Amino acid sequence: MLQINNTLSLDDFHKVLFENTEIKPTSKTLKRIDASFKFLKEFSKNKVIYGVNTGFGPMAQYKIKDKDRIQLQYNLIRSHASGSGKAMEPLYVKALMLARLNTLSLGKSGVHRSVAEVMQQLINKDITPLIFEHGGVGASGDLVQLAHLALVLIGEGEVFYKDKRRDTSEVFSEENISPIKIEIREGLALMNGTSAMTGIGIVNIIYAKRLLNWSVFCSAAINEIVQAYDDHLSEELNAAKKHQGQQKIAEKMRDHLKDSKLTRDRNEHLYNDAADKNTYFKEKVQEYYSLRCVPQILGPVYDTIEHTAKILIEEVNSANDNPIIDVENKHVYHGGNFHGDYVALEMDKLKLVVTKLSMLAERQLNYLLNNKLNDILPPFVNLGKLGLNFGMQGAQFTAVSTTAENQTLSNPMYIHSIPNNNDNQDIVSMGTNAANITKTVIDNAFEVISIELITIVQALRYLNFDDKLSNKTRQVLEEMNKIIPEIKEDSPLYKTNAEVKEYLKNNEVYK
Repeated sequence: MLQINNTLSLDDFHKVLFENTEIKPTSKTLKRIDASFKFLKEFSKNKVIYGVNTGFGPMAQYKIKDKDRIQLQYNLIRSHASGSGKAMEPLYVKALMLARLNTLSLGKSGVHRSVAEVMQQLINKDITPLIFEHGGVGASGDLVQLAHLALVLIGEGEVFYKDKRRDTSEVFSEENISPIKIEIREGLALMNGTSAMTGIGIVNIIYAKRLLNWSVFCSAAINEIVQAYDDHLSEELNAAKKHQGQQKIAEKMRDHLKDSKLTRDRNEHLYNDAADKNTYFKEKVQEYYSLRCVPQILGPVYDTIEHTAKILIEEVNSANDNPIIDVENKHVYHGGNFHGDYVALEMDKLKLVVTKLSMLAERQLNYLLNNKLNDILPPFVNLGKLGLNFGMQGAQFTAVSTTAENQTLSNPMYIHSIPNNNDNQDIVSMGTNAANITKTVIDNAFEVISIELITIVQALRYLNFDDKLSNKTRQVLEEMNKIIPEIKEDSPLYKTNAEVKEYLKNNEVYK
């Protein structure tokens, strides 16, 4: 059971999202929510407070009568539940809900405790609100996406439950869940924040970390395939540059290859008198960049993922609402904590480095498939009859086209603002769009890495290195042999591609 007490870590999200750990707000959290609610209820008497007794956005100039204040919140929720496009996948919705619950638990939003209690039940029972990918501009919060969450919390709209899309009211009745109580500003507090982009972003980080490790694995295995010199991975060379990411990637690859009998020591082959007398070297003195420069290419990916994780965890543990309720100082502050620029920028950076990762994978794949480059494998790593069979030729087209899509998708959303809301929202973050596009880029990169890994497996079968391989490569090869057939006779590869992709997304290669 994970206790919700206003500070969540990336590991906490992993436990809830991937290990189905249940959550429970602590008694301290509930008391903090109650105190905020009680203070706002008293403080808002005889004062003009945005979204409590005024309209919203450019309509804030209109005072709302006391008798209409509750209806105002319902109107806000219902009118903004206007998303379109694909339904968000349950994993991402769960992350969104956990992010929103955590920020409301800070006691700076003035909501009724029923909000936390009902959200706890939805998360623990795997009841997924129907939320659409399209809708939020990421400025006055993820208004549209979070309106769909709020719609479910008031007992309306639709949910996914036990793999079926159903009316919320039916599922609530079956599970004995009562809708939240709308008392002061529950509608606005649920909607006015960055929890959609942040929840999606946190899942993106978890998958990006896993993806990076698979890219490191593929890079290390290719070093074995080509029997590369090992000094480009040396601690001494990589310590000459001060970037932590580069040093970490080189360290991972050294650890992977520590017991390999295939990588070569330059001292034994080139730093001797016999080599010095040669005038031409058939084998390359240095490997192609896609093999030799992996720490320098994946190092920035590592550093970016780490920084993005830090920023998003800061965001999820922040009060991204407006106005902010300050019980301690007995005040209500109006501002713009709902603005998603921090998340938007990090998502753009993340998709940029993941695209570079997919470009590296595509170039490594091309190296393996082009016998004129590697000079050790048959064309397209064709294990059948040359000319009659095709090997991995068809799969390369998929990898290239998917990488090209990533390159186009990497254009930034952070600087793509369109004023809206009668120009009240005159500069926006587009953070949710950035997070969703990054999700696509990461998914695409898994497809490219999957094709690269299938090709690596075919190459290792052809070369038959057996116990010369590192223990880590042998371990993964043993697992992949259960999924990937030996490709001699041509047959459709799309099912294998999909199965390998799912394996990579759901398994860690390095602990």
